[in-house]
Amino acid sequence: MNFIFGRFFRLTVGVWICPFRPFFLLTAAHGALAIAWWVGLLAGVLPLPEVAGGPVVWHAHELLFGFATASIAGFLLTAVPEFTGTPSIPRRRLQLLVAIWLAGRIAFALSGTLGVLPAAAFDLGLLALLLAAVAKPLWQQPSRRHLAFFHTLLALGVVHAGFYVTLHSGGDAMAWLRLTIGLLMILIVVALSRISMRLVNDVLETQGGFAAPYLARPPRRNLAIVAIAAYSLGAFLLPGNAVTGWLALAAAAAVFNLLNDWHVGRALGQRWVLIPYLVYWCMALGYATIGWGLLTDSPLTSAGEHLLLVGALGLSVLIVMAVAGRMHSGWGLDHRRWLPLTAGLLLAAALLRGAAGWPLLAGLFAPLLHTAALLWVLAWGVYLLFSWQTLAGPRPDGGQGCDEPVKPQADA
Repeated sequence: MNFIFGRFFRLTVGVWICPFRPFFLLTAAHGALAIAWWVGLLAGVLPLPEVAGGPVVWHAHELLFGFATASIAGFLLTAVPEFTGTPSIPRRRLQLLVAIWLAGRIAFALSGTLGVLPAAAFDLGLLALLLAAVAKPLWQQPSRRHLAFFHTLLALGVVHAGFYVTLHSGGDAMAWLRLTIGLLMILIVVALSRISMRLVNDVLETQGGFAAPYLARPPRRNLAIVAIAAYSLGAFLLPGNAVTGWLALAAAAAVFNLLNDWHVGRALGQRWVLIPYLVYWCMALGYATIGWGLLTDSPLTSAGEHLLLVGALGLSVLIVMAVAGRMHSGWGLDHRRWLPLTAGLLLAAALLRGAAGWPLLAGLFAPLLHTAALLWVLAWGVYLLFSWQTLAGPRPDGGQGCDEPVKPQADA
């Protein structure tokens, strides 16, 4: 037994070099497996253990607090030390966080038998430890320009606590999960505003001929954040009310307004610019679909929410993991064709899953749903195939920890 464990740790030693490595691998693996299991459940092929709130709550919860939280943990535990010039967390603490995340997934799947308290303890404990890890460096930074990450993570913890309290008392926990969607969209806007200024300007510098640097302008970003927050709170407090339809359309308009920052000529066709650009398109279309459905009394909320989750969330997680995962593993940006292919699969999955929610296509619901799920699973399978060496192997450049490449590396 000791030999087996010793061999396992030797084979996975590269995974623990930097916090994003295990969490990015878990993000992709869990995203693929959870959706594959969900479709198998709907088809009657695979069973689902008894879960608190029922299978739909499990499906939504695992996308939001399994898939998304793993990606958030990997991103923040890597980005905050970089932004603030502080050291990364120790390896043993990272292993503890990964173990808590895994325990939360198992505990929630067995919540019908164990009750919700074990799952709540693990999931809320993970968020609390993440807050503890990033709070001090964010607050001690003189400019405090990255505090939005702390505030959003704190809000996620509060909403998740509300979810578990409601679930434990037998109430409608889905309302809390829908509120979580808004927080994730806000976090995407905050994160992409930081990442995009480097990505887009690097492309512009490479291509030349652009007079001014790209800027993610705070007024447009802040307007989008306020509009998304207003809709999310309105939908939580006044579900189904017509005013929430107008708020959803306002959120869509604010996100469309964000796209004006991205119209930078032919650089827009480059993958590092186009994929984040498509994130905002999916986000705007998602809120527009929700708003149209609410104002016309059509059941389009699910269609819009899946555009937000499969499209905006999926593509944003992909671009963050593709950029941070490569750069902080000692490799340069990956220019192989798998990345645009994976983005295309996620975009197609979002459009098909959104289409499945339109009443006019009700007769095609099952094939649209299954095709969208297949594309989603395939996308994360492709990511794992081409990123395993990067995330689980040694650094190729002699660098340490989460440092960016010491010298440019060839594509792996």
